Amino acid sequence: MADREGRTDNRDEEQPFIAHLIELRDRILRSVIGVGLAFAALAYYANDIYALLAEPLLRHMPAGTQMVAIDVASPFFTPFKLTLVVALVLAVPWVLYQAWAFVAPGLYRRERRLVLPLLIASTVLFYAGIAFAYFVVFPLMFGFFAATTPAGVTMMTDISRYLDFILTIFVAFGIAFEVPIATILLVWSGIVSRASLAANRPYVIVGAFVIGAILTPPDVISQTLLSLPMWFLFEAGLWLSRFFGPGDPRREDDEIPQLEPPDPPS
Repeated sequence: MADREGRTDNRDEEQPFIAHLIELRDRILRSVIGVGLAFAALAYYANDIYALLAEPLLRHMPAGTQMVAIDVASPFFTPFKLTLVVALVLAVPWVLYQAWAFVAPGLYRRERRLVLPLLIASTVLFYAGIAFAYFVVFPLMFGFFAATTPAGVTMMTDISRYLDFILTIFVAFGIAFEVPIATILLVWSGIVSRASLAANRPYVIVGAFVIGAILTPPDVISQTLLSLPMWFLFEAGLWLSRFFGPGDPRREDDEIPQLEPPDPPS
């Protein structure tokens, strides 16, 4: 009899776990389908998308020159590789929504009110980092490269290597623009305090320039254009963190209040 009850309890514990696995599988599948649909919609315009990405470089290349394809199949695969990355970036809100729908039921009310705005803000900041790299950094960086090309050297870039270079810059700036979110989370979780971050501001500034030197090409322009936004965004996150002080997420009305028993009748 005891064994039967034990097996029943184990089954009851396994069923919610299996249900969570099934839901996780469904959320991942929906995310993959969303990325696939975005890729299918953009695949026809793969060459146009690559031409748009190459425009900042082509604008600064010498007259009569063009990009080259070293590998035999790169003229075909490189635009589709870029299109897949673009589809993934465009589907980020859908993917984050699936992640939010999966974890939200297990969060306290205060955590839900914090996490959802941070997810939206992190998405917008990632897109802002990519836009900043494309519209501000690329024109200055490629203009600098073209102006410093040695005499007798023709600037002709391989399309595959150019794509890898550009994607690295996009990821670097997209992640760098998440500094306010990281600052808010550090303060909210209680790992560090606002006063501690403010006191260590000089180290943060030096760290921003070190990260800029590591993630960007070896030129002063791109390093500075990555380091300065990281510093300014850190200051913005430090200011916003005053509204996200540390605290117990179980407070407020997530717990049922315990009523005191009435006095016994006399």
